[in-house]
Amino acid sequence: MSTYPQTLAKPQQIRSALSAYRVLAVVAGIALVVLVLEMVMKYGLDQTNVLTQYWSPVHGIIYMAYAASVANLGIKAAWGPGRIVKNLLAGFVPVVPWIAERRNTAETNALLTRAYAAGDGSAPDGR
Repeated sequence: MSTYPQTLAKPQQIRSALSAYRVLAVVAGIALVVLVLEMVMKYGLDQTNVLTQYWSPVHGIIYMAYAASVANLGIKAAWGPGRIVKNLLAGFVPVVPWIAERRNTAETNALLTRAYAAGDGSAPDGR
């Protein structure tokens, strides 16, 4: 009996989902920091400019892409609903998406290493 947990996706699909998630976690984290700065400019300093007028909807689109990548990775790596929700909530606090990305990457790479050890035939580094 294998110690490799049953997932809904093949290791290559999980690697692909992880790559997209990693990019979007970094981008969403940056977008969130910019949003905080935009809110300080708009509400704290009473400034109006292109950033204060248009950044909120742009950030919303970036967050939705991040949320889709969390759901995609979570389903493919067989995360529970609680873990998916926690990762979605991580996108609401500055810097936390980067921390969550590091943890999730390490845990997903460990999952992929176990998949390789279980003999699915693909190397853990994607070869």
